[in-house]
Amino acid sequence: MKRILIDGSSLTIEDVINITRHNYKVELTKGAIEKVQKARDLVDKFVEEEKISYGITTGFGKFSDVAISKEEAQKLQKNLIISHACGVGNPFSEDIVRGIMALRVNALSKGHSGIRIKTLQTLVDMLNEGVHPIIPEKGSLGASGDLAPLSHMVLTMLGEGEAIYKGDRLSSKEAMERAGIDIIDDLSSKEGLALINGTQAMTSVGLLTLYDAINLVKTADIAFGLTMEGLNGITCAMDKKVHGVRPHMGQINTAKNILDILEGSDMTTKQGDLRVQDAYSLRCTPQIHGASKDALGYIKDKINIEINSVTDNPIIFPELEEVISGGNFHGQPMALSFDFLGIALSELANISERRLEKLVNPAISHGLPAFLTNKGGLNSGFMIVQYSAASLVSENKVLAHPASVDSIPSSANQEDHVSMGTIAARKAKEIMENVRKVLAMEILGAVQAIDLRGKKTLGKGTEAAYKIVREHTSFIDKDRVMYKEINICEEIVKKNLLVEAVEEALGSEILVDEQLLEESLI
Repeated sequence: MKRILIDGSSLTIEDVINITRHNYKVELTKGAIEKVQKARDLVDKFVEEEKISYGITTGFGKFSDVAISKEEAQKLQKNLIISHACGVGNPFSEDIVRGIMALRVNALSKGHSGIRIKTLQTLVDMLNEGVHPIIPEKGSLGASGDLAPLSHMVLTMLGEGEAIYKGDRLSSKEAMERAGIDIIDDLSSKEGLALINGTQAMTSVGLLTLYDAINLVKTADIAFGLTMEGLNGITCAMDKKVHGVRPHMGQINTAKNILDILEGSDMTTKQGDLRVQDAYSLRCTPQIHGASKDALGYIKDKINIEINSVTDNPIIFPELEEVISGGNFHGQPMALSFDFLGIALSELANISERRLEKLVNPAISHGLPAFLTNKGGLNSGFMIVQYSAASLVSENKVLAHPASVDSIPSSANQEDHVSMGTIAARKAKEIMENVRKVLAMEILGAVQAIDLRGKKTLGKGTEAAYKIVREHTSFIDKDRVMYKEINICEEIVKKNLLVEAVEEALGSEILVDEQLLEESLI
């Protein structure tokens, strides 16, 4: 059985993908269990001594100045969960929910949160047995963490709310019973707060979106390569000498990718053969795709930090017998990152739509028939494909407005600045899905253009990509129901078939954020 060991410090993005999408099991390490127990012992000591400490012997938020007796501590924690489960909207997808659960387990395993091992193990068992709480996607301010979404996660642990188990939507109590997991009926001091005070909802959404975006930016390079052949593009602008004198890593990588993908092509040209230079949508693609790749590298670094961090409050330091109330639950580092992710992804669609316009517009397509059809007038060809792509690009421009620049005070101004990080992550995901559609449209147009121009020898990578597309959709000689063609091509992109085929043909990965050797520079 494939299994990921959880110690609070060494979780990777790839681990999370395996847990969320490939159903890997998780297991707490011995060291993690020891750390969790030490923190719990200190919580029990504080409760017994009735020492004033936020969230342990006091209320929450504005009620932080209200002392809670040890007799009321258990009721306090349950009340926290049921009162904070105020999420609305459609449920998060199963992979996002599994990500939320796995990331929370890892954070709690660092031993700074004060949860009992029994309670943490319940969450582990739910993840391993496939009990997935229904968590509405809306309702988080991103500080104090993702309170509403995480509360819905904990509801299932208490036998409240709803969950999915083996494809059935059930009451949480029934789902837990079917899975053979005991519900928690004695949530103890600090545990409710430890479970819901964190950034795991926004981070799960953003991490999965980033992972898909890394494959999508590879697809964007492939789409560009196909369009270069459809338009007899000039490859001189990809020369490594050009990019070596402006050594942004993503830019250098993109230029190298394109030359590798187009190696051996008879359908590209050199400057001066057919024209002196191409429009920006071709000539500047390394700079544009490259900037987005550099952004993804920054976001990846931030996610790697966040998934192995303590993000709740207060933070317990057992060795020092100290409990400090801080602000690690604040989602600002992720909010800015996921806004950046949305912006970076939207630019991939912006440039893709411009390349599609160049393919369909007879004034700028270098001899291709209008709208990529031989019988224009009778047939509309790709006219409305570009129209639809333009609509998605415009929608992305609205979605790319940063959520993190907004803040609305809550909890009677005790929580007077919030991150909106979960909104930023959700928007980035929606943008990513729109970008995937636009790239599918460009790819369809590019292979149509290659056929219309009279297919010759394609590049090493573009030949592999062309074959995949033509295995699933044929040349469009007369008008057909185009949304079906778009959906087919989008599914090819979503399943990553193009990237896999091209990387196999090249014998190497398409570069995204890997540093090239110094010989690439001059």
